[in-house]
Order: sequence, then structure tokens, then C-alpha cells
Amino acid sequence: MKESDKLRSEIIECCLCPRLCQYRKSVSLKYEKPGSKPFWARPVPGFGDINGELLIVGLAPAARGGNRTGRVFTGDKSAEFLVRCLHKKGFANIPTSTEIGDGLKYINTFVTAAVKCVPPGDKPERHEIENCSRYLVREIKMMHSLRAVLTLGKMAHDAAIVTLLRSGILKEKLKFSHGQEFSSGGIKIFSSYHPSPRNVNTGRLNEEQFLKILDHISSYLGE
Repeated sequence: MKESDKLRSEIIECCLCPRLCQYRKSVSLKYEKPGSKPFWARPVPGFGDINGELLIVGLAPAARGGNRTGRVFTGDKSAEFLVRCLHKKGFANIPTSTEIGDGLKYINTFVTAAVKCVPPGDKPERHEIENCSRYLVREIKMMHSLRAVLTLGKMAHDAAIVTLLRSGILKEKLKFSHGQEFSSGGIKIFSSYHPSPRNVNTGRLNEEQFLKILDHISSYLGE
């Protein structure tokens, strides 16, 4: 079994955080509709090209997105925005992410979440982020060609930075700031607000802003 497949299996079977294990199941009981496809309701592993140069880190699966479909950034409004933009800049082969088996492939890119289970109120507790960091560390270490990291939102950014520090890739902490770029240890960190409906509908983040960040990433990776 490949290392990436082994890690995926370990993530899916994980129940280190009792609160999250209970919540992800309760969400499915609340939102599943009779006759519809059952919710995934398990931890959601990363998806994409583990040999790619770009790592994108979100916070956690959405209740009716990744927690329903079983794939990170799939089947919700955040996924619509993110994947449409990634496709426009050549990081995804199609502009939509609706369900496993839809044909989506990320190009030179691996997408994951700092916390693999949906948390109540989209707010994981500190010890839950800590528990899940072991998986993000391993994902990062498997990305032997890693050159750029895009963090989506402050909580995902903070979790990714701590993990990169522990991995020895970063040498100093970096506070979140939308649109910032920071180089350390041969890796460049790019930061953006999370593409959630809350941020997009209020105008805090728009497509033009996000595409500009992706342009900077493309230019950097093309150097």
C-alpha cells in the first residue's frame, strides 16, 4: 500500500476527538433526506496531487459539503467559488466540485483541511486542531515538491503555520493577513480570506481578489 493510501485510511478511521465524532454523525441525522445518498459523516482526507508544488489548506469540512460528500471542498458554496477560480488559473481540470466521481482533478495542487472533521459552528477547539495536526504534518512531508502554501482564513492559516514550524519548513511565526506573501525555507506562504458565503456575500472576498492571489502563485511557481 502506498504511503498516501495508508494515510487516507488512517484519517478515515480516526476518532481521536469524541466531540467531533459525535457531531459529524448528528449532522447527517439532521440533514439527510429520505432516498438521498447517505452522508459520508467521517473524517475527510486531503485530495489532489500529493506530488504537486502547491498545498491549499482550509480549516475543516463543511457540514453539508465535505462531511456530506466525503471530499474536501466539494458540494457547497465555498467549493463553487474555490474550484471555479482554480480552474480559471489552471490548477483544476474542471470548474466544479460536486461529488466524488465528478471527474475533478487538481493540477500540481493538493487540497486539504487542518481539521478533518466538521466542527460545531465551524469552530474546532484547540486540542482538536492539535490532534489533527499529525495528519497535516504527514501530508506536508509527503509533498516532496512543495514550493507554495495557500492558507484560507485565519484559523486555517494559524494551524498550517504551526504545522510548518514543527515540520522544520518555517523558521518563524507568521500572523494572518489577507493577500500577504512570505518566504521561508524555500517555501512561499500566500494567505487569503476563506471563500465562504459569509465572506463572498459581504464583499470581504471577491473573485477578482482571489484570482490575483492565484496569479501571484502561478508566477512564483513558474520562476
